[in-house]
Amino acid sequence: MATPSNIEIAQAARMRPIDEVAAGLGIPDDALVPYGRYKAKISLPFLARLGHRPRGRLVLVTAVSPTPAGEGKTTTTVGLGDALTRLGERAMICLREPALGPVFGMKGGAAGGGYAQVVPMEDINLHFTGDFAAIGVATNLLAAMIDNHIHHGNALGIDVRRVTWRRVLDVNDRALRDTVTGLGGPGNGYPRESGFDIVVASEVMAIFCLATSLADLKQRLGRIVVARTRERRPVTAADLEAHGAMAAILRDALAPNLVQTLENTPALVHGGPFANIAHGCNSVLATDAALHLAEYVVTEAGFGADLGAEKFVDIVGRASGLHADAAVIVATVRALKYHGGVALADLPVEDVAALERGMANLERHIRTVRDVYGLPCVVAINRRADDTDAEVSALLAAVGRSGVAAVEARHFAEGGAGAEDLAREVIRLCGDGPASAPVYTYDDDATLWEKMRAIATRVYGAADITASTAVRAQLRRLQDEGYGRYPVCVAKTQYSFSTDPRLRGAPTGHVVDIREVRLAAGAEFVVMVCGEIMTMPGLPERPAAASIDVTDDGRISGLF
Repeated sequence: MATPSNIEIAQAARMRPIDEVAAGLGIPDDALVPYGRYKAKISLPFLARLGHRPRGRLVLVTAVSPTPAGEGKTTTTVGLGDALTRLGERAMICLREPALGPVFGMKGGAAGGGYAQVVPMEDINLHFTGDFAAIGVATNLLAAMIDNHIHHGNALGIDVRRVTWRRVLDVNDRALRDTVTGLGGPGNGYPRESGFDIVVASEVMAIFCLATSLADLKQRLGRIVVARTRERRPVTAADLEAHGAMAAILRDALAPNLVQTLENTPALVHGGPFANIAHGCNSVLATDAALHLAEYVVTEAGFGADLGAEKFVDIVGRASGLHADAAVIVATVRALKYHGGVALADLPVEDVAALERGMANLERHIRTVRDVYGLPCVVAINRRADDTDAEVSALLAAVGRSGVAAVEARHFAEGGAGAEDLAREVIRLCGDGPASAPVYTYDDDATLWEKMRAIATRVYGAADITASTAVRAQLRRLQDEGYGRYPVCVAKTQYSFSTDPRLRGAPTGHVVDIREVRLAAGAEFVVMVCGEIMTMPGLPERPAAASIDVTDDGRISGLF
């Protein structure tokens, strides 16, 4: 009998009405804004009243450096949440919302997999509650108001060569990366070079996920620097009087979305910045709410521990006071063989030697999480059906030599029951005492250059960092303007510790070149663009959209 697909499993789920899920958390009906029977938003006024409740334990799920073979962080996050529930703990999970670009491009779905999924899977993957549409509209409204201000006289003295704000779209469209706007004569504005980013790469998305309230959201939106004058003075969204309308557009979206897993564990799915471009974590509002509603909260940071986990620690932790009590590092036999030099097509063939070579990647992530971020951690071996006993035994032994525990997890095939051993180890790591003090990769008072160097040398294993004369001058200017107090958000390839995606394993001695610097004053971080990184991805030769369909009676297929 063929194994059911992800969407077939999800469509067979026995979901509880969302008001019952909410009631189990102590959320009253008047705090819910239902979107059908199985999803709802939790009102912001209710969230504001949660502060008196004690906080639960926060578990951060991260992984080895991503490979085409897949690692399964989202699946592990869901499976661990279900396992904690099975063990009698009051658990919740917090995830990012899937972006339509990857859903229609490479992934075809991003709500977990197998028997560890959040549901309703189709809704979550396709539009959901409209949050990303609101973020796109808010971003594009600001772009329109910039061009309109210049068209009607430019009272702020904006230098049209120094407009940095770009429009966004939630579809991968390489043709829109670089554009010229304002063609067609004076009535259509003024011609200038611009372009589009994907919604999840926008500063509004980053602000949305870092905001702690509607008031904080509006203040952050007002601080967005969209351009500079000829005198290099920053021009903000507040200068254009755009931030109020932007906040109005985002008002309803800011409320976190409540759904459930296949096993009815409550889940908040909210926000979705990419971790190779932005900070890669779900919203602060959702995570903070979950910590006041549950004893254990499992959240995921995007890509490997060098990207999403670093940004959770150094950006999200600093901005919000959220700090993990323990971390789970997801690894697979296939991923480690890939890092050991095996071609994608050959990964099903047993190769213990290649796995042991690829262990260098996992070992560096372990050292980073444990020694740089100061988090107790466990390695979750996301077991696949084609993993051999010899390979798994070698992986368990290698992790043991690193001084941390490794646990086999079979949640993809078995749901929460397959992750109970992992859940027990997580409970042990979290302990009963107070959480330890947060540890950061760099000090607050370090310069932007020093912060970037600390990440490159301490986390990426690099020998040093470099930058052109122009980039160095820009960094000095940002430092002088007072932005040096901000944390650094590195935009680089997710596939390697270096800026070259072809360098697998754990390269050392490389030099990280800062190609471009972008100020995100509303999000309160400075983006360091390193290597070739796209803020508007393209579609593959055969995009996942080609497999997605809907029947005459409305049943969706092809999400996988």
